[in-house]
Parts: sequence; C-alpha cells; structure tokens
Amino acid sequence: MPKAPPEQASPKQRRQLLALCALIALFTAMRVVYAGVVELRTDEAYYWTWSKEGVLSFLDHPPMIAWLIRFGTAIFGDTNFGVRFAGVLAMLVTQLLLADIVRRVTRDVRAVILAVLIPEVAVYYGLLMAKVAPDVALIPFAVAMVWALVRLVESNDARWWLAAGAFAGLALLSKFTAVMLMPAVLAFMLIPDWRRRWLRSPYPWLAALIAVVIFSPVLIWNAQHDWASFRFQSVRAVATHELSLRTVGDFLGLQFFLVGPILLPVVLSGVALTAWRGVRRRDAISILLSTCVIVPFGYFLWKSLTLRIGDTWPMFLWPIGFAAAAINIAMLRREGWPAWMIRSTIAWANVAVASGIVLVVGSFLYSVAIPWNFFGKADPIGGEAGYGQVASRAQSEMQQIGANWIAATDYRTYAMLRWYLKDRVPVVQINERGRFTGFRDPGMNSIRGRTGLYVAREPDQTNPVWAATTAVRTPLVQVERSWRGVVMDTYALEKLTGWTPDLTPPRDSPLYRWRVLAQNKRPGEQRLAFALP
Repeated sequence: MPKAPPEQASPKQRRQLLALCALIALFTAMRVVYAGVVELRTDEAYYWTWSKEGVLSFLDHPPMIAWLIRFGTAIFGDTNFGVRFAGVLAMLVTQLLLADIVRRVTRDVRAVILAVLIPEVAVYYGLLMAKVAPDVALIPFAVAMVWALVRLVESNDARWWLAAGAFAGLALLSKFTAVMLMPAVLAFMLIPDWRRRWLRSPYPWLAALIAVVIFSPVLIWNAQHDWASFRFQSVRAVATHELSLRTVGDFLGLQFFLVGPILLPVVLSGVALTAWRGVRRRDAISILLSTCVIVPFGYFLWKSLTLRIGDTWPMFLWPIGFAAAAINIAMLRREGWPAWMIRSTIAWANVAVASGIVLVVGSFLYSVAIPWNFFGKADPIGGEAGYGQVASRAQSEMQQIGANWIAATDYRTYAMLRWYLKDRVPVVQINERGRFTGFRDPGMNSIRGRTGLYVAREPDQTNPVWAATTAVRTPLVQVERSWRGVVMDTYALEKLTGWTPDLTPPRDSPLYRWRVLAQNKRPGEQRLAFALP
C-alpha cells in the first residue's frame, strides 16, 4: 500500500475532531456508568475469583484477564467498576492504536476519524467492552501486534518484528484464539516480494521466540498438569454435531447485532476490497489486515454449521476490520473508483454510524434506566442478574441451621456466591475440581466436620455427583432469582451434614472431572446469546 502524503486538517475537519472527542468522552462515560451499575455476569465473577489466586494459568483460559482484574480491583476495590476497569481502559487503547494505524497508512484525517468512531457505534465495543472477558484483554494486544507490523512496513526497520512478537505473546497470554492471527502474519511475511528478506532475517524468528517466552507461564502450567487447558479447549475444535441452520443463524445474527446491522456489511465490503488490493498488488498491509479478518471469520462461520459460536469469540477480529474499512474508503478516492461507488460507500458508512449510535444508546438505556423486562427469561441482562437475592437468603439460612460453609455444583453459582459474600464464608464447588488446581485453601478449618449449606439452581440439585459422597442432604427452602419483576430461576437450599469436601480428589473421580465443552445445552439454558460467555 503506497504511503500517502500527510494531509493537513481543514477547519471543518478540526471541528469534526472536536465533535469526535466529545462523542468519545460521552460514550466512555456511558461505559463507566454501565460498568459500575450493571450487575456482574457469572463469568465476570468467575474471573474475579481467579484474580485472588497466585497460579500461573487456569484450566479455561490463560491468566491475563485475572491479572487485569487484579489491577483494577487494586485501584477501585472489589466493586463492579474495579472488576471492569480493564475493559474501559482496553477500549481507549484499542481506539488509539486503530487511529495510528489508519493515520500512518492513509494520512487522511477523515479516515482516522472514521476508524475511531466505528468501534464506538458497534454495540460490543461501544458498550459491552465494559464487561470483562478474556477477549477484552486479547483485543488491544491483537491490534497492537498489527500496529507494530504496520510500523515495520512504514519504517522498514526490522526491529519492529520484536515488538510484534511481544504483542503476539501478550495476545496468546490473553486467549488461545489469538493463534488464529498466525496465518495473517505468515501471509504478511511470505506473499509480498520481500519474503526472501524475512526468511533470511533473524528478526521474525526472534519475534516468534519472544512470543513463546511471554506465553511460557501457560506452557509451564500445562506441562505440570497434563496439558489440561489444551485438552479442555480443543474439544470445541474437534467437536462434530449435525448440520444446523439454527447455529449458523445465531452466529450471523449475533454479528449483525454486536457489530451493527448496517456496519457489518460496510466492514465486510471494506475487508473484501482490501483483500483484493493485497492480492493484486502484493501489498503487505492490505494482506495483513484482510487476512486477520477473513481467516478467523471463515473458521467461525464454518464451525457455526455444527456448533454454537460464543458471542465474544469473534470479537478480536472486527477492530482490525474497522481499520480496513476506514482505509478502504480513503483508498477508493485515490485509486480512481467511480464517483457513484465512492459516494455510495461513504453514504452507507454514515448511515452505519448514525444507526449504530441509536443502537448503542438504546442498549445502554435499557441496561441501566428502563424498568421493564422486554425479553422475559431470555433477557440478556436479567439472565445473569439477581444473584444477590440468592446470596442474602443463603446467609439467612446459614444462621438458622448453624452452617459454616456453602457448597455448589456449578461454577456460576459458586462464583456469584463468592462475589456477593466476598469470602466472608467459605464457598466450595465440590465437583469439577480440575478447574481449581493450585487454588488456595478456601478455609478448610471452618469446613471440616461442620454443617454446610448446598445452593443449586433447580433442577440441578439432583446432580448425580452427590452419589460419590457420603453427604446427608436435607431440603430447606427455595429462593427465586428475579429481575424487573420476572422470575429468572429458582434455587434450592439444602442442609449438608456428614461429609467434608475433598479439594484434591483423584483424577478419575467424578468430583475431579470437568464438564465437557461443545455439548448441546438443555432447553431453557440459553439466554439471548450476547450476554453469554
């Protein structure tokens, strides 16, 4: 992609920049309010429990999200905003990187404005980046890796490979799906005419070594635990189910909602033209940007034929697509495309921005201000809200029966009870103990030989794992978890006697084995998907 001469901002563009800064400030304030007001999701609470541990890695994911939560709560305490502070920060870092990528490629102020604006008007980024997940950590590091490679092209300084390797390692330390960017890096290195230079240069190989060294905590932990994380996550990659148009529709529908019903086609068309530009000219940056989107998106689309794709899984690829879309609009003018096509592309981009603002603001107001539940039990917010009611009743029952600890048989209930009770009483998930390898003692001195309280969502209290214990369970009460007047779930509370949980059962024990991923969910379990992990 040829380097464009710098463009000086006109008075009109300076006014647009000021308006953009005001809009970013407004939307950042919205995310701050959202982060502080909306109750934590179950997965967010689960990651918060990780932040209290000192292990190198975790069964489900690499440790970066736990480190970021620990950073936020060290500043703001164990509050909703403390847990989610990293998401607010990650969004701003991502926008700065996108702006610099587009500026260096196009030298076009309008393209830079669009690159910064697009994430704000996509629901996942403009609002839901305030919810922490491993993807929130992955996104800025993935974009930073691309930024370093753009700097490499611009400067022709091979040392930028080392920065790219460091960011790639941090991306892998955030989530395993970062490996899906590897084909783009290889294409960037091997398709353009400079391939012989990089194959002979030590810098790309040093970059790969740096990435592996940074990723080494995960490798060390897995080597010590029979490669548990890779076995746990690889199930999704090899899972086979019958073809399902429903899962394809769910995946595409989520992308249209989370990115934008008009913005998604605008981005995909920009990526397609960027790919064409890269193939035709063997342009390194065009190849990099387009392949970063096309390969992961194609993989997820293929897997959606037989598997439900999580709402956050593809979210690391779209910011790179946003950069490609903004660059594409600038390039259309310079490459002599028909005027009608340029006008149409710009018009659709403007419509996408306007409709995206409405969608993001509407989602924000529904989340924090509107008192009604429009989706019943499928509500994306209510589906994971109201656990404070369960925790409060559990405390009350503990006092009445003289219980010293709480048992759970699913990680969601376990995490939310720990979050609301803030470890004032021990909470133990008695099964799937493989999830908790290396975790600290939850307080066995208060548990051993003492009465406990079992809390489980109905009908999960009939979990067959209890057959592997000697516990005597006495039903007590039921408690409803409701949100905005709608009962979302009912929980059973039972008295536990005659048994002390084993925190380190044998690996062949039903108390050790974790739930297998990529299984079909039972009816009623799936909420509106954009609120799920």
